[in-house]
Amino acid sequence: MAPDAGGRPTPLITDWVALWAELVDRAARVAPERCGGDYWEGRAEDFHDRVQALGRQPDSVRDFVWEGMQPGSTILDIGAGTGAWAIPLAARAARVTAVDSSASMIAVLRRNIEAATVSNIDIVNGSWPDAAVADHDYSLAVHSVYGAVDLPCFIEGMIAVTRRSCFLIVRATAPTSVMAEAAEHLWGLPLDRPNFLVAYNVLLQLGLTPNVLIGERVATSLTDATFDQALARIKNHFGLGASAENDDYLRGLLQRRLELQDGRYRWPSQARTALMYWSVE
Repeated sequence: MAPDAGGRPTPLITDWVALWAELVDRAARVAPERCGGDYWEGRAEDFHDRVQALGRQPDSVRDFVWEGMQPGSTILDIGAGTGAWAIPLAARAARVTAVDSSASMIAVLRRNIEAATVSNIDIVNGSWPDAAVADHDYSLAVHSVYGAVDLPCFIEGMIAVTRRSCFLIVRATAPTSVMAEAAEHLWGLPLDRPNFLVAYNVLLQLGLTPNVLIGERVATSLTDATFDQALARIKNHFGLGASAENDDYLRGLLQRRLELQDGRYRWPSQARTALMYWSVE
């Protein structure tokens, strides 16, 4: 804590809502291609393959959410993507509404619904919270808040159409991760992207007291074939382009933190999934 004029320590108060918005804006500047048009065009199929592979692995968060939703209820899936959650939930629910703003994702979602012979999923093409939907028993947003500059508006939109409980799933990145360490050097905070730490405190700032469940599964480690590819990865992550200004620091960081295994440079896995959930009854 920094001392005040009288030499007494004063608390450092963070505006978590503003910090979330700053991180979203910074991520958009680093990857502007995600902000215009349909980013998932040409990528939706690969995305579907990745989430299907993950869906075959044990997932304590997914199991908890499914068990927490009463059979015969109505469920709103915000940012439904290709249906990794909406389609399995349809077997439990009376009705599922799948909201997504990407036409490419929705095209794959429709195909997957047909393949699964599911008849109780309604699709809404739109961005949250602007999409118009009816009230539901439960609302669910799985890794779909990262582009929401106004997180309070996103959350308030969920609450407004939910009768029982809201479920919000985000990544929980360790503050000791490689990217967090680089972010602290480059930006002054160990936060490279919007994550659980910030989202949780935003909810507290809104007057909510969500329950929290941290998933047991650790994200799969990234690997690169060469050290230069690892350097290019971290520079691209922070939007550093061709600038060599921070190369010496980044090379030292990667040499210290990455491990050479079986001829590849392996990044430490320090990310899990965090579930925040709260009742609106």
